[in-house]
Amino acid sequence: QVQLVESGGGLVQPGGSLRLSCAASGFTFSIYAMGWYRQAPGKQRELVARIGVGFSTNYGDSVKGRFTISRDNAKNTVYLQMNSLKPEDTAVYYCNRQYLRQGAFVPDDYWGQGTQVTVSS
Repeated sequence: QVQLVESGGGLVQPGGSLRLSCAASGFTFSIYAMGWYRQAPGKQRELVARIGVGFSTNYGDSVKGRFTISRDNAKNTVYLQMNSLKPEDTAVYYCNRQYLRQGAFVPDDYWGQGTQVTVSS
């Protein structure tokens, strides 16, 4: 079955960096777009970044220029490099398999456990 295991979160000071990893198994990783989402307390889950099967990328407006998504199909892993972190980046971060439906990407029903990122001095 589908498994997504996120790691790499932690406590970091404002302006710092973290690299998140998501190890995928149970499906053919290379043929799916993958996304990183985050959910802060009291807020809805939001898309942070997405990478397509052809390695095209798109980002949420709040992270453009600071975050970089990448993937390694040989390792079935998707990464999120986060630089210049801000307190408002504090959230639980999740990766997710993406489906293309009627020209738009939608998230899979399955979600991993996520990894907590806390940006605070």
